[in-house]
Amino acid sequence: MAKKVAVLAVNPVNGFGLFQYLENFFENGISYKVFAVADTCLIKTNSGISIQADDVIASLKGREDEFDALVFACGDAVPVFRDHAQEPYNVALLEEIETFWKKGKLMIGHCAAGMMFDIVGITKGKKIAVHPLAKSAISNGEVVDEASAIDGNFYTARNENAIWTMMPQLLEVLK
Repeated sequence: MAKKVAVLAVNPVNGFGLFQYLENFFENGISYKVFAVADTCLIKTNSGISIQADDVIASLKGREDEFDALVFACGDAVPVFRDHAQEPYNVALLEEIETFWKKGKLMIGHCAAGMMFDIVGITKGKKIAVHPLAKSAISNGEVVDEASAIDGNFYTARNENAIWTMMPQLLEVLK
């Protein structure tokens, strides 16, 4: 039976990255639910397109066992997170990343995902791919220069243009 995925979409989210995950999951019969990292389900892409998420991140708390994997769909995450780190939805973001990791779930993402995983402190000894501008911010994980990195339960891509390089292996483990 295919695994179920919780997809965290920041506001604004990179639509190209998000839709790559969703389309691949849909086409391969992998169940997913999109949680907006916001106070509302209505979020936007970083190009301004409105998206209705399935739910907000606050409602994920206590439901982590319903899912086998966590996707962090990046967008303009870093500046928005920096300016709003204390907002309840961003606090919940970090808590959910840690909870999913502690439960041994698959940790998936692109662009700043590896950096967010590193901020939580869960990348120690892990090879991760991150956006080139985030490389210097990594203090726990080992940044690779490849388009993507797969290390244990971590699947990271440098940016949305590199998601496809890890997708075949990711789909195989999710099916």
